[in-house]
Formats: sequence, structure tokens, C-alpha cells
Amino acid sequence: MKLKLLSILVAASAATNAFAADVDTEQKTWEVTSELGAIITSGNTETTTLKGGIKVQHNLEQWNNEYKLDGIYKEDEVEDANGDKNKQRTNEKYSISAQGNYKLNEDHSHLFIYGSHVSDYFGAYRSESVISAGYGLRLLNEKTMWLSAEVGPGYKYFEYPDDSSEIDDNGNSLAGEFEGEVIALGKLDYNWQISESARFTQLVAVEYGDTNTKTRSETALLAKINGSLQMKVAFNVTNNSDVADDKESTDTETSFTLVYSF
Repeated sequence: MKLKLLSILVAASAATNAFAADVDTEQKTWEVTSELGAIITSGNTETTTLKGGIKVQHNLEQWNNEYKLDGIYKEDEVEDANGDKNKQRTNEKYSISAQGNYKLNEDHSHLFIYGSHVSDYFGAYRSESVISAGYGLRLLNEKTMWLSAEVGPGYKYFEYPDDSSEIDDNGNSLAGEFEGEVIALGKLDYNWQISESARFTQLVAVEYGDTNTKTRSETALLAKINGSLQMKVAFNVTNNSDVADDKESTDTETSFTLVYSF
């Protein structure tokens, strides 16, 4: 499974290089950011963590489009009942999303359409696909900071894990089953340019539905190393209001990555 994430990272790098050629001639049209981090330890404890992603923004006269691809893979040394130590996959998650923002006549307002898919081998749900549309507005627009909000209806189609203990109203197991529901989405995106070399970001997104409410938060600090390279420290929290008894409702992730922008 590790090869799958490595393939994604290689493809992301290739895509970044391809877009970089376009950026050289169209600096105001394409904005590309790639992110990569790895932690490998050995000795008393052996772990391997790989994290990568790429974000592409396409700025047109009437549209601002954004495309994202992210992946994380983790292996830990686990001791079994016999006392033997073996490496086991403990986290593997991939996500892809696309959003198109149509600019309105009002200052800093837009209509958006959004689609995403998440494949999570250890999460509350095995996979989730979302499509939505709505309205966005810049609530705060200062020289060094801004705050944007988006809200709208959507539809989510999700799959329960194969080992899920959830049951339906008739007492049937939902393991491996798919369900769909209408949801409401809301997002707040805050950016603060602390100095020429440091930036703070806070993102909070909520998907509200009858079966589950999912809340995602990312708190991050970026420090510029040189003109294009930054170091990013981020803390991510994902909470699902309704999960199986054998699953935790909240997942957290702390990451240290290098970010390269074109």
C-alpha cells in the first residue's frame, strides 16, 4: 500500500513540473503548491509516515478554480500476543477535490460548485463522496488578514467499513454498505500574514446531515525558508458525531511538511 502513496507523490511532482512551465508564461493564471513530508524512525520503535499533496489554483476572468490531491500513509511496529514485533499499516487515507468559484458583481462574493472523494482505510467511514453548491463571501478583507465564508446544500454518498458494527433500523448490519443523504455545508477560512516570512491559517468546515455531522479543522503556521520554499506545521482535527462503538469519533493529526510554491 505504501507504493500507492509513493505513486501519488511522484505523479504530483510530475504534475507540478508540468504546471510550472505554464506558470513561467502565465504568472497570474496558475498558482501551484506542492507539499511533502516524511518521518522514518528505527531502533526501539520503528515507524514510517509519508504525507504529500498538491494544490492547483486556476484564476480566470470570471472563475477561480481549485484542485487538490492529498495522501497520507503510516506504518508502525506492533507487538502481537506472542511478543513478536511486526510492521503494520496504521493509517492510509487519500482525498481528491475540485471547486469552481464564479465571481459575482459584488466585491469578494461568488457562487461555487464543489466535489470531493475521500478513501480512508482506518476512518469512521471507508469512503465518502460529496457534491455541493452554494454562496461564498469575504467577511474580512484587511491588508494582512482576511476571512471568507461559504454555505450551501449538498449530497453525500458514503460507505461503512467492512468491520463496522453499525446496524440499520431493522437490525441488519451496515458493514460494507453504502448510504446517501442530503447535507448542509459551511466553511470558514482565515488567513493572517504575520510578517513577510510567517503566515497563520485556520480552516473550519462542517457537513451536517441526519445520520452524521462531520467537522474538520486545520490550524497551520507557515514559515518562509526562501522565495518559494516554506516549512508548514499543521494540526488537523476530524470529528464525526455518529460512529460505530469500535471507532473513535475524533481523529487528530500533527504534521511537519515542506511546501514549494510556483
